[in-house]
Amino acid sequence: MRPRKAGRPLAAQHLAMHPQQRILIIQGHPDPAGGHFGHALAEAYASGACAAGHEVRVIDVAALDFPLLRTKHAWEQGALPPALLPAQQGVQWAQHLVFFFPLWLGGMPALLKGFLEQVARPGFALALPGTPGPRQLLKGRSARVVVTMGMPAPLYRWFFAAHDVKALERNILGFVGISPVRRSLIGMVEGDAKRRLAWLQRLRSLGEKAS
Repeated sequence: MRPRKAGRPLAAQHLAMHPQQRILIIQGHPDPAGGHFGHALAEAYASGACAAGHEVRVIDVAALDFPLLRTKHAWEQGALPPALLPAQQGVQWAQHLVFFFPLWLGGMPALLKGFLEQVARPGFALALPGTPGPRQLLKGRSARVVVTMGMPAPLYRWFFAAHDVKALERNILGFVGISPVRRSLIGMVEGDAKRRLAWLQRLRSLGEKAS
């Protein structure tokens, strides 16, 4: 082990390696009762981030009341539901976004998709049609996507090509300027306690690094 330089506290070394970040955690599990492994993973990430001095806010999509968008006109010109104003404010505030959701029918739950459609509106995430200047309005932010699933993660990654996660990364987050986007695919979530503990520790470490 290489000794650290004398006179430099560990806390100072950490801040030098991982400057304080503003982190928005978006919990996309649609069950408002909570208690799922994805909730525990988000709590582990938040705990690590707070312990390292990062600022953390959390949005629980299942606790919000909003309608689904049904027309292009409503997306472009309709009023944002009041329940989602804090979500847009959180995204504007954040430097790093972390999404947690379970894989349902090969993709994100419908409630999370509806949330993203409402929040990522023209004028907020994208420039309004015909508006001069940058089109992607959420540049300068990074993200991580944490997905839990019952199948082995390599099976989803290689056989199913992680299709829906790639669509989120490229067609939603990348489309509005969020980059880089990293991912954590967590399979066999109903497996043994040792595997779960390892993932909880991994997410806490990622939170400490704001990664």
